[in-house]
Amino acid sequence: MLKKIVAFLLVSILIINCKKEGEVVILSTDNYSDVINKEFTGDLAYETTAFVEKYWRVVGNTGFNESVFNIAKNLEKAGFILEEKATESNLLTYRIEKRPLKRSTWESVNANVKIKGDATYLLEHATNRNMIALNSYSTPEKGIEADVVYIKDVKNLAKTDVKGKIVFAETSPYRIFKTAIIDGKAAGILTYNNPDYLQPEKNKTSIQFRSIPLDTVHKPWAIALSFEAKERLKKSLEKGKVTLNVNVETKIYPSEELTIVADIKGTERPKERLVFSAHIQEPGANDNATGVGVALEMASLTAKFIKEKSYNPKRTLTFLWGDEIVSTRRYVQEDSIRAKNIKWGISLDMVGENTDKTGGVFLIEKMPDPSAIWTRGNDKHTEWGGSKMSLDQMKPHYLNDFLINKFKAQGKLANWQVSTNPFEGGSDHVPFLRENIPSVLFWHFTDQFYHTDNDRIDKVSKTTLKNVGTTALIAAYTLLNADAKTAKSIINEIETAAKNRLNEELKQSKIAINNNQSLETQIEIITAWNNWYQKSIETTTDLVINKNDITKEIDRSKKLIDSISKTIIFKLTKN
Repeated sequence: MLKKIVAFLLVSILIINCKKEGEVVILSTDNYSDVINKEFTGDLAYETTAFVEKYWRVVGNTGFNESVFNIAKNLEKAGFILEEKATESNLLTYRIEKRPLKRSTWESVNANVKIKGDATYLLEHATNRNMIALNSYSTPEKGIEADVVYIKDVKNLAKTDVKGKIVFAETSPYRIFKTAIIDGKAAGILTYNNPDYLQPEKNKTSIQFRSIPLDTVHKPWAIALSFEAKERLKKSLEKGKVTLNVNVETKIYPSEELTIVADIKGTERPKERLVFSAHIQEPGANDNATGVGVALEMASLTAKFIKEKSYNPKRTLTFLWGDEIVSTRRYVQEDSIRAKNIKWGISLDMVGENTDKTGGVFLIEKMPDPSAIWTRGNDKHTEWGGSKMSLDQMKPHYLNDFLINKFKAQGKLANWQVSTNPFEGGSDHVPFLRENIPSVLFWHFTDQFYHTDNDRIDKVSKTTLKNVGTTALIAAYTLLNADAKTAKSIINEIETAAKNRLNEELKQSKIAINNNQSLETQIEIITAWNNWYQKSIETTTDLVINKNDITKEIDRSKKLIDSISKTIIFKLTKN
C-alpha cells in the first residue's frame, strides 16, 4: 500500500511540474522585473553589436545598409511582418523607409602613411581605421609624395606657403580646411587633436574620427593622427625636412537613406506610443552598435511575449533605427498627428560599456531640470559639458524620476552602478524634446575610447547590455499599460524625490550662503525646484483616461511639496 501511495505522489508531482512548465506566465507590474531579468539574456544584443561594429558606418554606405538589413532579418525571425504585407490584425510590423540622399555617401577602404626612408608605416588603416577623415577622396593609385609643413600656430597658416605640401597641425582638420586646401592649395592635411579625456598618452594608438567638407572640386584628403604617430612625426621634423608617402583609398557614391521602424501595436490605445531610438551611423562598437543591439533584443523579446500571450500592451511600442537626430527629427516632424500621440521618447546611445575598460559610468541624461541651471552637490556635467540653461527651457515631467527609480532598482539588484547627469544634448533625445515630447538619453561617459578606433567589441559588456535592455523594458511595459494605479505610484515616487531634492538644496544653499552667495539666488533655486516638481506631478494625468481618478493625490502631493519648500525658504531667511 505504501509503495502505491509513493508512486501516486511521484506521478502527481510530475504532472504538476509539467503543467507549470507549460503554463503561460502573464506579465504584470508585480513580475516585470523577475520575468524580464530571466528572459533578457543579452545574447542577441551582443551578437548584433558584433555584427554592426565591423563596419565604419555613414548613412547610405555599405556598413549602414547591411546593419539595416540585419535588423530586418532578425525582426522577421522574431515574428515581425513587413508593413506592406501586414493586415489590421498583425500587432508586429516593420518597414524600411527609403529616401534619396542629397549628397553622396562615403566609405573608407584603405590607407597608409610612411615617412620616406623609414622601414615601417607611420599609420596604416588595418590598425587605425579612423585615420581617414570622413569625406576624404582617394589619392592617385600610387599615392602622393610630398614634404611636410608643420604649422605650430594655425594663425600663421595663411602666411605660409603650403602649395603642393602636406600641412601638419595640432587642431581639427575642419578648422584649417579652407586655408590649407582651397586657399593654400596644399596636397593634403595631417592633424592631431585628441582631447584629454581620451588619455592619449596612455592610449597612444587611439584616433578619434574626424571629418572635412565634401569638396567635389578639389577632391581633398585628410589624415588624423594618433598620439604615437604625432610624436614620431614631430621627432622626425626636429631632425630636418620630412617627406611623406601617403596612400588613401575611399569610395564616394550616390546612395539612399534607410530608416527602419518596428511597431508593436497597442490593443486599447494604439495611437499613443513610446519610441526607442537607436542611431546606426558612427564607426564604433559602444557608439552606437550597442544601442542598435539592445533595441533589437528588446523588440524581439517583446514579440516573444506577445506571441505567447503573456504580455498585451495597451499602447504602441515603437523602435526606430536610423541616422542620428536626422531620422528621429523626421519621425516627430513629418506626421503631426502621429507626433501628437508620442508620449515618451528614449534614446539608446552607448549603452553596453565594459566600464572596467572604458571608465564611463552608465548615465541617465535627464530632461532639462534646474540642475542644468544650478549644477551643484551630487549633480555633475560630463566631460561632454552642457551650456547653462534658463527657467523657460525647463521640461517638468515625471519621466525623469520614474526612470531613475527603475534603473536604481536594477542597479541594486544586479550590483550595477547607475548615475545621472543634467541635460547636455547631442543625441536622439533632442528632437523629441524640441517637439515637447518627454525624452531622456541612456548612455555612458566619460569614455576614454569615445569616437576612437579602439571602441571595439572588446570594450562591450554583455552584462551591461542585459541590464540596460532589461530595465528599459521594465519601464516601457509599465508606461505602456499605465493606469490610475500606476499614476498614483509615480506621484508617490515624485513626492519622495521632491523631498530629497529640496532637503539637498537646503544643504547646498547653506553652504552657498556661508560662501557669501546671495540669499535671493538660494530662494530662486528652491522656488525653481518647487515649481518643477509641482508641474511634474501634474503631468501624471497623461497616464489616465479620467483625470478625476488621481486629482486628490495630485493636490495632496503638490500641497506637501509646496509646504516643504516654504519651510526651507523660511529657514534660510532666518539664518
